[in-house]
Amino acid sequence: MSTPKDAPSNSNPNPNPNPPNPNPNPPNPKPNPPNPDPIPANPNQSWRGSLRLRLTAVFGLLFFIAAAAVLAGALILVRNSMQYSLDIVFSPGHAADSDAATKSIIMESMRANLLTKGGLTVLGVGLLATTAGWLAAGHLLRPLSQITSTAERIAGRTLHRRIALDLPPGEVKRLADAFDRMLDRLDSAFAGQERFIANAAHELKTPLVINRTLVEVAMNRRDAPAEIHQLGENLLAVNARHERLIDALLTLARAEDALTDRIPLDLADVCSTVLAAAEPEAARLGIRLEPSLGPAPAVGDPILLEQLVRNLVDNAVRYNERGGWVQVGTRRGTHGPQVVVTNTGAMISAHEIPVLFEPFRRLTDRVGSARGSGLGLSIVRAVAQAHGGSVNAVPGPAGGLSVHVALPAQYAVPGVKRA
Repeated sequence: MSTPKDAPSNSNPNPNPNPPNPNPNPPNPKPNPPNPDPIPANPNQSWRGSLRLRLTAVFGLLFFIAAAAVLAGALILVRNSMQYSLDIVFSPGHAADSDAATKSIIMESMRANLLTKGGLTVLGVGLLATTAGWLAAGHLLRPLSQITSTAERIAGRTLHRRIALDLPPGEVKRLADAFDRMLDRLDSAFAGQERFIANAAHELKTPLVINRTLVEVAMNRRDAPAEIHQLGENLLAVNARHERLIDALLTLARAEDALTDRIPLDLADVCSTVLAAAEPEAARLGIRLEPSLGPAPAVGDPILLEQLVRNLVDNAVRYNERGGWVQVGTRRGTHGPQVVVTNTGAMISAHEIPVLFEPFRRLTDRVGSARGSGLGLSIVRAVAQAHGGSVNAVPGPAGGLSVHVALPAQYAVPGVKRA
């Protein structure tokens, strides 16, 4: 992708002599999927941020401070008591030097004995108290853990889950109920958005299908002059462009919505399918496709991920130079599966890269190009972000562009078999 974006579509731009009749009823939004499996905990989570650990540490520290204070007080009381008792036992008639030495030995022995036994007792009871604090903190924080787990599932997958915390009224119960009410409003808002997208797709596509049918009927008349054929071809090209634009907008809107379909797949299989479909266009333009597809198992929406790869490959083919090449690679990255698409083409400066990912934005020499709608890389970024991934583009030293798509590790699944 030596140029900005394109917005390929699954619709065929060529005229269809037998177009399907438009559907009089708008499609219904996709039904709500069942609740997904829980998201596994992150094994790399830092213990320093654990509220349970901090509560246990505070509880244990307070206990040891209190126990040390009690032990110090006991030492003072025992010393004073022993001093008084020894003063009575050793009457003034005894030798002063020997009495002082004896009392010093007895006091030191009692102090050492009390420190040893008291210290061991404090240590043992302190460990038991710390363990009890750990268990008590876990019990007290269990409702918060439930809220956190539900929030993680919602953030990563769907809005259809609820906390439904079964606790007596209290601070945590109020928090969970408020969170559920917020989710109800968000779910209603997204459901309305899905209905709007479905209705918009119907309302926008139906006139285009009717227009295409009327134009083709006029072109297929036996007495149609050559001017009508030429005008019809131009109108069909404009109509096809509008259809691609609508498909791209709907794909972009769907990609920015919450993902509902997640199945195990291999990005190498997705790229192989897209490359097979792009081969005729690449051959017509004199572009060489060079796949390097290693295993890249992942979990995601297969339709959106295929659209992501298709946009990358179509951009790389269309915005290229005759005799150029397009390299498509997949691999298991350090942090998750990756897709890399590189091509030859015109020079692009680094400061122009962010413009490529903005909707309806192209570089100055591509404005008004009939080859795309300017949504290609916007869709790529939206799909990648919907899967929790990222997209980076780097200009080639001799021209062209290299786009890296990386999905996070939680979307990588071992053991996905390639077809």
